[in-house]
Amino acid sequence: MKEEEKEINNQKEDKTPSAKEVSQGRRDALKAIVSVPVLGAMAYGVYRKRKAESTHRNAAEMSRFRTDVVPYSPPSPDAEVIRVGIIGFGIRGAQLVQGLGFATPEYVENLIQQSKINPENTRYQDFMEQDDLRVVVTAVCDIFDAYGEEAVLAGANIHREGVGGTLGPKPRRYRHYKELLAAPDVDAVVIASPDHWHGTMAMDAIRAGKHVYLEKPMTWTVPETYELRALARSNPQLVFQLGHQNRQIEAYERARQIIERGLLGKISLVETGTNRNDPNGAWVYPIHKDANQKTIDWEQFEGNPDRIKEYMDYMTSAGLLKYVGPESREKFSLERFFRWRCWWDYSTGLSGDLLTHEYDAMNQILHLGIPSSASSSGGVYFFKDGRTVPDVLQTVFEFRDKELTMLYSATLASQFSRSRKIMGHDATMEVGNTLKITVDPQSEQYRRQIDQGIVKLDEPFYTYLPGQSVDAVSTATERYFAERGLLYSFISGKRYNTTFLHLKEWLDCIRNGKQPSCGIDQGFEEAITAHMGTRAYLEGRTMYWDKDKEEITRE
Repeated sequence: MKEEEKEINNQKEDKTPSAKEVSQGRRDALKAIVSVPVLGAMAYGVYRKRKAESTHRNAAEMSRFRTDVVPYSPPSPDAEVIRVGIIGFGIRGAQLVQGLGFATPEYVENLIQQSKINPENTRYQDFMEQDDLRVVVTAVCDIFDAYGEEAVLAGANIHREGVGGTLGPKPRRYRHYKELLAAPDVDAVVIASPDHWHGTMAMDAIRAGKHVYLEKPMTWTVPETYELRALARSNPQLVFQLGHQNRQIEAYERARQIIERGLLGKISLVETGTNRNDPNGAWVYPIHKDANQKTIDWEQFEGNPDRIKEYMDYMTSAGLLKYVGPESREKFSLERFFRWRCWWDYSTGLSGDLLTHEYDAMNQILHLGIPSSASSSGGVYFFKDGRTVPDVLQTVFEFRDKELTMLYSATLASQFSRSRKIMGHDATMEVGNTLKITVDPQSEQYRRQIDQGIVKLDEPFYTYLPGQSVDAVSTATERYFAERGLLYSFISGKRYNTTFLHLKEWLDCIRNGKQPSCGIDQGFEEAITAHMGTRAYLEGRTMYWDKDKEEITRE
């Protein structure tokens, strides 16, 4: 055989490894997995690629990967007790109070009964085992009497007992949130009011010297976004946390580390979205049987006059009065009170409600910042109930400095499951309550492993399964949050409620003087991004961000 033919045959043989060589390759991969549990098989690509350069240097680099988010540290039994006031005890308000460790006896009783019916439903056990955060609820405020009374019972249920249990001291109920803010026995407030009150209440709380946990989105209007940021920055001794509990999800921390090491290659496109398909998921919430003009303070619900003026000035100047109303703000409406998300008069729409979750998750992982432009389309295509907020929305954000685009796509009339995708030149990562990475057939970084058959293109290269399951969910909304990883996170193998973790971080920062993961700067990025998407939809044009002037523009 000629030498040239021998060389060609040798090259062919190199591309088709023997069973022994493949077996050895997989053993090498297992070694990489053991030494780098955060990346698992994903580390193998880097391991093989750099092996010839320096095995020791590679091992040292890999050892720097962290396996978890910040290790969980239970509150000290001697920790300072923080006195908390609750503003808003609707759906999310009740969930936040549960995150603090308090719930109505009726809620606890329901958990007990569910656990008896289905032993695999561990919500009661999870709630009872949730650590004591060393807080006491001293004050509550809700403008609907039934919610206000429930908040009092929840705050007094210090032993987390069901119906007939022993209650502790009852927190004082206030009829107006400013009265609560003036109370001397309140150190910090949790705000879970409708969107059009978020910015106003947060600013008033800071002026009153209270630490603030504000449910997302941060603001209803663009002007108040700047005002709130300036006020929070000028009071750094007060801890501000925006309610994006995804900041506590371990899978997202792992995703961030993988991307920072360049293991997906150059990222150019991010796809994320929302799919729901029932009235609850489209904000058609039940109307409480005890709700009427006597039990609801409608005048207080209408909104802050300054914020309403900002809203009306913008809608008027942009020729968008068709989206205002159609009923006047003064007219009492049970439908508007309980389903306020359906009208721009009180809501921030899909952009402020659900897009913000998706954006903040990607901002946490990719450090996106504020987009350079936003374009939106959509409409009210399914829920013909008088709403002005769209039930289908597509928004495209361009991040020129990152050289990538993020697409948000939402429908409230289809529950077809779609994962978040971060698309790189060498691999694509799907992010939710799990992580899954698939190598691209045209990858250059993993070309050798593909050719040697070590990387299989028809199966995930890396999968992170923290043990989460979509259990005990009863609505499309809950299922959406569970699949997105927004209900639970796993730290060192133990399952935690992410809302509990996010509140705990806020309380820890109050005690130690540190800043939380979703503070005012992250909140500003969230708010401006959402407002750009909203204005793009309302005006039917692309909106731009002037980074130097820090303002939203039309060109």
